[in-house]
Amino acid sequence: MTYQEKKSIVSLITAILIFGSYCAYMFPKAPEGADSTESFHYWGSFVIILTLVSIAAHILISIIFNIAFRITTGEKEPAFADELDKLINLKATRNSFFVFVLGFLAAMGALVNDQSSQVMFVILIAGGFISDVTGSITKLYHYRKGV
Repeated sequence: MTYQEKKSIVSLITAILIFGSYCAYMFPKAPEGADSTESFHYWGSFVIILTLVSIAAHILISIIFNIAFRITTGEKEPAFADELDKLINLKATRNSFFVFVLGFLAAMGALVNDQSSQVMFVILIAGGFISDVTGSITKLYHYRKGV
């Protein structure tokens, strides 16, 4: 298995664990009021804290992964990205953005269909998570099967 495949797997597992554990911790604290100020405060802080925690955890896990990779294989992280790496990253980014836009449109559609703002936020957050997973799976797929 190549460095890029291992990194994609670690990124996928990290995204699932971070999102799952954060949601398991935060969802029980959700306010009962449908569209109150407290509800908007909760969901706004939910998104901001999830974003910050996710970024920090991805950076930390990436550093730990690179150290573990170097210790176990004796190889360094590839210092450059060739054309294949760039093409795979572009395809993964495209697919990830496409899924996020679909999630965003579904969230706005929930508001159009007179759903509560909580439903909109849940759809938006789930769309962001699924787009992150889609990007990691796309990278893994293309590194395994080719472009």
